[in-house]
Amino acid sequence: MLSKTARTILNIRSFFNRHLPPPCLLCQSPGGPVCAPCLADLPWLAAARCPLCALPAPGSEICGHCLQAPPAFSRVDAPFSYGFPIDRLIQRLKYQEHLALAPLLGELLAGCLQGDLPEVWLPMPLHAHRLRARGFNQAVEIARALSASTGVPMQAGWAARVRDTPPQAGLKREARRKNLRGAFACSRNLAGLHVGIVDDVMTTGSTLEELAQTLKSAGARAVSCAVVARA
Repeated sequence: MLSKTARTILNIRSFFNRHLPPPCLLCQSPGGPVCAPCLADLPWLAAARCPLCALPAPGSEICGHCLQAPPAFSRVDAPFSYGFPIDRLIQRLKYQEHLALAPLLGELLAGCLQGDLPEVWLPMPLHAHRLRARGFNQAVEIARALSASTGVPMQAGWAARVRDTPPQAGLKREARRKNLRGAFACSRNLAGLHVGIVDDVMTTGSTLEELAQTLKSAGARAVSCAVVARA
């Protein structure tokens, strides 16, 4: 049973949340979590991009790299390029535990989805050591919001990162691939399912590729990717 003082505090907070919404996370003006001008100024990804890897491509044709080495995933949906200020929002979520940013990023991601929705969202797994150190998985938090927006269930336990690989930053594409071999395992028979991988940022796509191959080996008929930003 809440005390009279606690109930009063909750009522005051509820009043202010209704009548004085939080300020914009970027400019602090009214109209948060991101006001309309700041939303328009975000680094929206160009419309002309490769449908498989989301890199810029004239006429939205499949890029030369994907033609030469088709990825294990069928497409990448991403609303933003990884630049200011979306990079700051992702970093605040990831490294400063601003978990309130996850619903915003998940809703923005939901708004850019194209084609058929997957039958299940699967957030990019973290190795147990890294999860304990960070305390949460940002991909799970984004996927939870994406699931709520799309009505597609999320299954965070269907895949695991079984190798605690060194950080990918600074590695070239081939080195990233070697670094990730055997990094994931899938505990579920995915026969016939279209699985959507959810992550915060896609750089070279090596991590998504390795997980997609693991899911395909578990029987998934299709794997697509949904990421907040494409580097």
